[in-house]
Amino acid sequence: MRTLLYASRVALKRARIPVARGYTLDDRVLSNAYSSTSRRLLSTSLSSFEDEQHDDRSVVIPATLASLTSKKGATASHRETKISKKEMREEETKRWRLSDVPISDILEAKHSNRWVNPTISSTATLKEAIEIILEGELSAAMVVDETKHVVGLVTSRDLLRCISMGIKDGDSSDELLDRVVGDHVMTPISQVIYARPEETVGSCRTIMAKLGIKCLPVLSKEGRVEGLVTARDMSQYRFSAEDKGGKKSYLNDVSERVGMGSNTSMADPPAFMQAHLALEQTALFINVGVAELPHPFKTENGVGMNHRDFGPSEFSADPSFSEDAFFTKTVRLPDEKLNKIQEVTYCGIADGVGSWRAYGVDPREFSHALMKECENVLQEASNSALEREMKGEKNRRSIRPGEVLANAYDRVVEQNITGSSTACVALFDSIRHQLHFSNLGDSGIIILRHIDSDVAGALKRNRKTPRAERKSDLQAVFVSQQQLHSFNHPFQLGWTGEELEKEEKTSFSSAKSACTTSVHLRRGDVIIMATDGLFDNVDIDEIAAVTLEWERQNGFLRGGDIDGRENRWTLGNSLTDCSYERVPNLAEMLVKKARNNSLDPTTDSPFALLAKDNDIMWSGGMPDDCTVIAMHVVGRSPLARAGKLSGL
Repeated sequence: MRTLLYASRVALKRARIPVARGYTLDDRVLSNAYSSTSRRLLSTSLSSFEDEQHDDRSVVIPATLASLTSKKGATASHRETKISKKEMREEETKRWRLSDVPISDILEAKHSNRWVNPTISSTATLKEAIEIILEGELSAAMVVDETKHVVGLVTSRDLLRCISMGIKDGDSSDELLDRVVGDHVMTPISQVIYARPEETVGSCRTIMAKLGIKCLPVLSKEGRVEGLVTARDMSQYRFSAEDKGGKKSYLNDVSERVGMGSNTSMADPPAFMQAHLALEQTALFINVGVAELPHPFKTENGVGMNHRDFGPSEFSADPSFSEDAFFTKTVRLPDEKLNKIQEVTYCGIADGVGSWRAYGVDPREFSHALMKECENVLQEASNSALEREMKGEKNRRSIRPGEVLANAYDRVVEQNITGSSTACVALFDSIRHQLHFSNLGDSGIIILRHIDSDVAGALKRNRKTPRAERKSDLQAVFVSQQQLHSFNHPFQLGWTGEELEKEEKTSFSSAKSACTTSVHLRRGDVIIMATDGLFDNVDIDEIAAVTLEWERQNGFLRGGDIDGRENRWTLGNSLTDCSYERVPNLAEMLVKKARNNSLDPTTDSPFALLAKDNDIMWSGGMPDDCTVIAMHVVGRSPLARAGKLSGL
């Protein structure tokens, strides 16, 4: 704070404005006399003062800053002036905010400076797309068909990803550059996130930060893409050509920070990361446990609306009634970097759509067939890789989760199995400590990790409970995106038994529409993959609480001592075998928690809260099938599991 005030005074001196005690500057003088750099520094200073206040009491600030916010003609008679928080808020509302600027203004300013047609033909090659992106200085472009209708979006990141995939597939440079944008590179139009012209910079920045995207097409009410805006466009809007060029700008902003010395080196990793980085050099493993419960009012013949309609005195517990399906499979597949066959573990989960029952279709058949075919696809890929290795032929790479899902779906369609389902398939990479997955619909994945509250970082910590009263900081470091057309209408794979005409619309999605991403893992992480039966009834904090209870019951964490756990790992006491035996208990604890919450009419579940947000009256829980796959990341393969895999 002291540095900001000092910098503000320096900026005013450079502008040749006196800053003696009691000097008054009105808005007109302020806007015409001192530099944009000084305005930004003073704005930050005032904001910092406001952030430090937690009530409506007056605050004391230097006279120089006080005079800038006083009424025209007023003077500061003392070194320090009292300004109430209310007055500071009033001044803040007058101050121009970039976050309040409509995105249409950003686009207009961008186009007035330079117009580049941000489109690429769907038939263009990768080479042509790269040339268009570079020559146009674009971050992204819309992909259009021969009728000029938009069919997708391609970003510079997509182009790099396509090049990486081609290298892994063993393509020659000519084969790689000849890949067609519409077939291999673009994000399909069904997945493109867009902004409206009237939306503000603040709301667009929030969307981009949450989804990890760098640009947004701006879609008008008439259905036309008016252009694309990037984070760079937003940040440059506030600066004029004079702000960005000339001697003054260079001296103020560049001269003291351009060029690094020849002895420049990288800093060592933070101390709190040393233990984790030491573990990065060794492979990780996962122990997997599965539990499932059907809808509490479900029988072989259907589902009751309530306990009275259900009939039996005990709630349903037969997993064969469930429309959920899952698989877990460890296979041997090639690793493109290590150039050898490695053990990899895949998991999948699917939630069949129960409304098919009204059409005389058993909704269990589609979801169960989909997961079974995922297993078949993986087993065949593993067999093929082993055969190629025995023949001395080169293997290319392991099969991605999205490919597994797409191939399995095609096989289900070939079998003419009617129905639909959400789906999620994940791959655990033990060498690179990553979880790769593709998720379609409202099933999903969360990753729980212990974060030391005393360590500053990007993650939000629990600030509601005092540090001394917190037992642990186990929290979700990742929550997968769920995809819905509208409330309670998730994306889903499906088949009606016949092909639709091209112009016919369908609510079904393809595997290409799945949200596909990768997440870095650490030893001790807990991964929860589940259908919406869990997430609709148990919020993230409750899932973390159940997981923490499981850890303590089995001695994985004693007294919330994270350092003690890492010391235990260093000594070789990993409790891996205990984890292998007990991780199914965690899955069981979670499905039971979901069952209990779904039957509780007194507490609004996550489903009920979201329903009310969408103007739908719902209270209590949401009874449903529930399947949970719990995965515990450990430092070595358990002996029991090693024995089972010896026959693979």
